[in-house]
Amino acid sequence: MSTHSQQYNQELFHFLDAAPTAFHAIEELRGLLSDQGFIELRESEPWNLSKAQGYFVIRENCSLISFILGSEEDATQGFRILGSHSDSPGLQLKPKPAVEVEPYLQLGVEIYGGPLLNPWFDRDLSLAGRVSCADTKGGLTDYLVNFQRPLLTIPSLAIHLDREANDGRAIDKQKALPPLFAQRLGEQLPDFANILKAQVLKQYPGAAIEEVLSFDLFCHDPQQASYLGYNDDFIVSGRLDNLLSCHVAATAMAESNLRHNCLFICTNHEENGSTSTTGAQGSFAEDVLSRILPDIEARQIALRNSFFISIDNAHASHPNFKETAEPSHLTVLNGGPVIKVNANQRYATNSRSAAVFKLLARKAGVEVQEFVMPTGKPCGSTIGPMTAAKLGVETIDVGAPTFAMHSVREVTGATDPYKLLQIIQTFVDSSRIERS
Repeated sequence: MSTHSQQYNQELFHFLDAAPTAFHAIEELRGLLSDQGFIELRESEPWNLSKAQGYFVIRENCSLISFILGSEEDATQGFRILGSHSDSPGLQLKPKPAVEVEPYLQLGVEIYGGPLLNPWFDRDLSLAGRVSCADTKGGLTDYLVNFQRPLLTIPSLAIHLDREANDGRAIDKQKALPPLFAQRLGEQLPDFANILKAQVLKQYPGAAIEEVLSFDLFCHDPQQASYLGYNDDFIVSGRLDNLLSCHVAATAMAESNLRHNCLFICTNHEENGSTSTTGAQGSFAEDVLSRILPDIEARQIALRNSFFISIDNAHASHPNFKETAEPSHLTVLNGGPVIKVNANQRYATNSRSAAVFKLLARKAGVEVQEFVMPTGKPCGSTIGPMTAAKLGVETIDVGAPTFAMHSVREVTGATDPYKLLQIIQTFVDSSRIERS
């Protein structure tokens, strides 16, 4: 592993550890971009834009769009567009989460997206997310909270009481998933709203809170990102899908030479369909582009001259289950970024966009891989096809190869994040690849 790769991984580890939810991820991206001189804009205010300057705008604390108007280009010459998503599959608390089963207090959860559920059992879990509070002046304030410490667990039923546990037992999601949170001490169980209020005050001393009104809270594994393997061959962490891609794209933007028009779209709710004000099927990207280029014809010309790289983790071929992979398209950890292809456009890649990416990889000196599902097996999707459809822009889907995707802990190669960054940085900074 090169020194550059090691240095980048340390930055990535910090981001992963600091971003247990989409809200925290966007806050970390805000800091990353601000530290590099990017200016924060607000949708509710006028914009005064200049060339050779980076900007970003945040919607509802969980989606972000960053852009650069290049010093050497007119906006109609098109944008180098990057896309990823800030959310990860998991367990989200219900609005009234308290489940009292004497003498214990458990928390009711909904399934967010499509997580692998078995790895959530018998694991130290914590809570993080956004809490909306009424203040003492009658206003409303949002706070990001992260308990950080182990706080919850979902205990399995002992095998002595379930002899079929290792033989394909299905999970009763309503019954089996509420995590254990507390036990009665004295006369009453702790009040969850008071616990949340205390946590907000702990993290924000002096906050004028009158009442906790609502929250978006998620269970998460507080174990930190780390290397794995005899030679530190692998990276293991929660939420690699898709925070790895978010960090790569934001880093490339932050370190841009500012010569070219660039746009980074980081949306929420990809894991459950992207249909929201902050999802890829919402209006966020179109709203921002219409303010950068108010003239409809100029905007359409710019989009026809643009190219979009949708970055979302890709499946690595599992050594124990090679029959699940297409034999001629095996993808391996540390083998470089993966081009994702699907004949039914679950991925937006086509021959032209794949060729553009391969030329970029060649220029960066990085090998790439190609992934396709075995014939007849259903395929996942990304924000690539829906963004391509909404904006009408040429698109490719790529990502870092990954084991255990949608598990509470996922695995990628130790060299893959930096290899992906090298290609994306080349895309952002190099001269345009001409296409007939």
